Amino acid sequence: MTSSADTPLLYDQAIALCRDIFKKKTHDYGTAWRILRPKSITDQIFIKAQRIRSIEEKQSNKVGESIESEFIGIANYCIIALIQLELNGEREFELPAKEVMNLFEDKVQSCKDLMANKNHDYGEAWREMRISTFTDLILMKILRIKQIEDKSGNTLISEGIDANFSDMLNYAIFALIRINNFFVK
Repeated sequence: MTSSADTPLLYDQAIALCRDIFKKKTHDYGTAWRILRPKSITDQIFIKAQRIRSIEEKQSNKVGESIESEFIGIANYCIIALIQLELNGEREFELPAKEVMNLFEDKVQSCKDLMANKNHDYGEAWREMRISTFTDLILMKILRIKQIEDKSGNTLISEGIDANFSDMLNYAIFALIRINNFFVK
């Protein structure tokens, strides 16, 4: 049986899946994603989340890629978005693999810290949530981001775009934990 003390370890197991794919794609493609503007990254996450929801509702998958792989993609695109927001177009497109992995780890740690704080306050509620709810929450956050983007980032009371990407990353990680039935070794 797992406890709240196990959550950081479960999080690490799910992130390891994302890191492995991110690292391999960085090897194959470099940092071609650096060309993407934040709005394009938002749309990429939307496409993946919408596909998950469609598969959940239709209970059929004709492409063959798993829901798990889409949640991994969402998590990695959220990390890419957070990196892009930090670099803010001031850097060259191609980054050395070591530097991009350091940025990856920095964003993961920030999101894991956020998860730990929220998890404390919400009392491990994610453990009782349905995977479909994580899908819906990600879609809601995407719509929020689109609203903020359409307002050029000008909000009255809302969290910024980065906070929404961080939350979506954490929802994707919780979904991966649930899908894979991870356990503490």
